[in-house]
Amino acid sequence: MKWRRSLALAAMAAAVSGPALAESVLPHPWQMNLQRAVTPVMEKLTEFHNLLLVIITLICLVVFGLIGYVVVRFREDKNPVPSKRSHNTTLEVLWTAIPVLILVIIAIPSFKLLYYMDTVPETEFRIKAIGHQWYWSYVYPDHGNFTFDAIMKQDDELEPGEPRLLATDNYVVIPVNTKITLQVTAGDVLHSWAVPAFGVKIDAVPGRLNEVWIEARETGTFYGQCSELCGYGHGFMPIAVKVVTREEFDAWVKKAQEEFARADEAPVRLAAN
Repeated sequence: MKWRRSLALAAMAAAVSGPALAESVLPHPWQMNLQRAVTPVMEKLTEFHNLLLVIITLICLVVFGLIGYVVVRFREDKNPVPSKRSHNTTLEVLWTAIPVLILVIIAIPSFKLLYYMDTVPETEFRIKAIGHQWYWSYVYPDHGNFTFDAIMKQDDELEPGEPRLLATDNYVVIPVNTKITLQVTAGDVLHSWAVPAFGVKIDAVPGRLNEVWIEARETGTFYGQCSELCGYGHGFMPIAVKVVTREEFDAWVKKAQEEFARADEAPVRLAAN
């Protein structure tokens, strides 16, 4: 009876915690594949990754098969008198043509994907991300031009469910199923704004404005990190994005316009390392 009761309690706990855990997309220990895709770009990246995985697996199987065949068929006791043949036109044509064909098969979807990623469609609004040593600042120019800093939370600041080294004191908030232009730059050195679940990794270059588009197709919290070595605090400038409903986003914007109205005059809090 005790084991049945324990099993029932475990099932109830899983039912309660399951949805909460599903709200965040995080890397897991020993994870072998990509994070779950939540944008059209990441969905296409995952499809291309799976295509490459099939091609690479087939190539490895063929190469290992040929090596095994050569080891068995042409071993010394099987061929005491080695062949002196040094040229085979058919083989040379095949090992030249087949790699070219494989590259063409890879290149066509690759170029289509690059064009899809780099062509920014008509979007509803913009968000500007600015990399600093070692935190991110965000500007919402189409919602009153308010700005705020997002600094990594220390261990004693974490709330239940927030991941260590990934949670920030202020989250980027965007509405679900909405195309958004993300403009990225830096205020000091090179940084890189990257969120794996979005399929986004774009360099933040001082004096240059790079842009990419995002359309999250589900609500939740998604995390990333700076992906360009930018100094000793490089590992302590995470990215945290909350995708919410349109109603929740509109309410957050009103609150943020009041809270961050004079953010440019507030002192900057540096991230501790």
